[in-house]
Amino acid sequence: MPTFTFSESKHLARTDLIGLYSSVGWSAYASDPDTLVRAVEQSSYVVTARDSAGELAGLARVISDDATICYLQDILVSPSQQRAGLGRALVEKVLERYVHVRQKVLLTDDEPGQRAFYESLGFIEGHDFSPTSLRAFVQIGS
Repeated sequence: MPTFTFSESKHLARTDLIGLYSSVGWSAYASDPDTLVRAVEQSSYVVTARDSAGELAGLARVISDDATICYLQDILVSPSQQRAGLGRALVEKVLERYVHVRQKVLLTDDEPGQRAFYESLGFIEGHDFSPTSLRAFVQIGS
């Protein structure tokens, strides 16, 4: 894996955030910079990775009560840095921080690669949970 510098910070430059979110095609976030900055700053925990040139290469952010539940809200890796282990490293840093929390939850795209990635990190898709399956409900506004 290339060398990255990890840090815990909710206060990131607007241009860094817009650049990273845009680079992965998350235009709903990037098109409203004020809301994006507010969302990141109000997150419970944010871990970032910067490449050797100091560019923001990845980010993971969490919403949590720090007792019973942890929502992995965003996990992003710049396209130029994907498939180098950075996404795994970001998730592992989040899981280390919330090891004491029983429920770790995330919503993601319905792509085979996403499923394989999260299963490799110990996540189980809701309908595969045993002894009973789980349901996830979501309401997304326009």
